[in-house]
Amino acid sequence: MIGLFDSGHGGLTVFRALVQRFPHLHFVYLGDHANAPYGNRSSEEIVNLTRDGIERLFAQGCPLVVLACNTATAIACRTLQQEWLPDAGYAGHNVLGVVAPMVEAATQMPWAVTSPQYPQKYNTDSIAVFGTERTISSGVYQEEILKRCPKVTVIEQECPDLAGAIEEARPEEELDAMIGSYVAMLLENTRGKAPERVILGCTHYPLVEHLFVRHLPPSTRILSQPQVVADSLEDYLARHLHYADHPPETSQTSLLTTGDPDAVARSLEIFWPEPQIFEPAG
Repeated sequence: MIGLFDSGHGGLTVFRALVQRFPHLHFVYLGDHANAPYGNRSSEEIVNLTRDGIERLFAQGCPLVVLACNTATAIACRTLQQEWLPDAGYAGHNVLGVVAPMVEAATQMPWAVTSPQYPQKYNTDSIAVFGTERTISSGVYQEEILKRCPKVTVIEQECPDLAGAIEEARPEEELDAMIGSYVAMLLENTRGKAPERVILGCTHYPLVEHLFVRHLPPSTRILSQPQVVADSLEDYLARHLHYADHPPETSQTSLLTTGDPDAVARSLEIFWPEPQIFEPAG
């Protein structure tokens, strides 16, 4: 089994992409709805809550957990990978995040490459990142991109309230106006120069990707986080076959929440139109 952890609903965009890509695997999704949102929490709280979620998924029998949340990944992933997991007694377990696949796709360089390699095909391009205030303020995308491609221009744009507006299923006209203003602010900072690539650095944003397409220049390529993460996991599992062995006879998915399962299921429609059943995380 493979676990996915998110503070709430957003990671379901990644979860659905993985279920579709790997129909033979068993995935378990855990949303920490009882503590969402994470954006107004301290870094220490985010690390602790993310660790607790990972441990719940390990207890469910998931030796591999993907943090399907940009904030949890940006704030907690490295700390948990490097400082907690090696001494936590979970031999054979691992934690992945959603930032590394996006950086690899944006730079066309493997995550393992942590210093510039020349010649660089994209070393003078500009890459734009749209994200929540907490993800942008962490600086993780800019840091990791420039670590590999120091001549790339990284432009970041906070999108306050966009994730919440998406989750509340606000009218498309309202979402379109919000996204239009964020794109306009970004292009103002680039003096109208179109970025070559755009990272939508929030798992809610794929639901409104068509609105970003509407406002960005036609030459700009948008990197779809669910598909990029699915591509990355496919490559990872090909190199770590033990995480994908013993598949169930039929496709299985499990949805868990730390919140009220009925309330969570009722608010799910925009992320998963078909009725879904959440179970208490326990």
